[in-house]
Amino acid sequence: MESALLLMSLLGAGAIAGLSAGLFGVGGGFVVVPALLLVIGAFGQSSAQDVHLAIGTSLATIVVTSLRALHAHSHRGAVDFKVLRDWAPWLVVGALGGVALAAAAGAKTLLLVFALGVLCYAIYFLRPDFMLRRERHYSFPQGAGRAALASGLAGFSALLGIGGGTPFVVTMVVCGRSVHQAVATAAGVGCLIALPGALGFLVLGWAQPGLPSGSVGYINVPAFAAIAAMSVITAPVGARWAHSLSEVHLRRAFGAYLLLVAFSMFSKFLAAQG
Repeated sequence: MESALLLMSLLGAGAIAGLSAGLFGVGGGFVVVPALLLVIGAFGQSSAQDVHLAIGTSLATIVVTSLRALHAHSHRGAVDFKVLRDWAPWLVVGALGGVALAAAAGAKTLLLVFALGVLCYAIYFLRPDFMLRRERHYSFPQGAGRAALASGLAGFSALLGIGGGTPFVVTMVVCGRSVHQAVATAAGVGCLIALPGALGFLVLGWAQPGLPSGSVGYINVPAFAAIAAMSVITAPVGARWAHSLSEVHLRRAFGAYLLLVAFSMFSKFLAAQG
């Protein structure tokens, strides 16, 4: 019975992660990380390494989810592959830097960083108008500006176990691109951040004692398989919706969800302090 509930929980997380990847260009980490922490705690397998394991597994699932969403968006000609090529080296460097920070941080610190990050994203989804309604548009960053922005974005995202889609979407829109093209291209950014990030967490957790069965480093393979399998199915559905539905209500709903996640993570952090 417990195994069936565990599987259903992971499949549900994968379905929502895939939809969010297709709809918003995010990799689903804000769904997967809290879901994994909830599942691990509910089934009595908690340890001091839970947060690292959840982040590493989340990044591994984002590789699959983002690739599926990227494929779906590219069929509609919405992906700017030149931007992806230009940003790729710095995204990889930043992601590895995020893993290095995670290695130095304790579980409590990661919980607090995750909660603060989710709260910022929740505010953006609930009130995006302060950035997206500006009449003035800026040119895309080049040279040192691009290197700093891409590596910083990737480092913060890898530290949280997310794909970095939201800040990249904001960047593209502020630079005059359409929301649809921004969301489509962000799927590729998610993969470029998640792949080196996942490999980094795999190495970081290699041979660590006390990890749940089926874990390779800080990636739990059964959880990865269940979440990734479902997200592959739902990511194209989210991509179709992104090109046909109004974003206002969807953004508000996702923002409200992120707000709940933020408060939940803050509660976990405060409980850990005690």
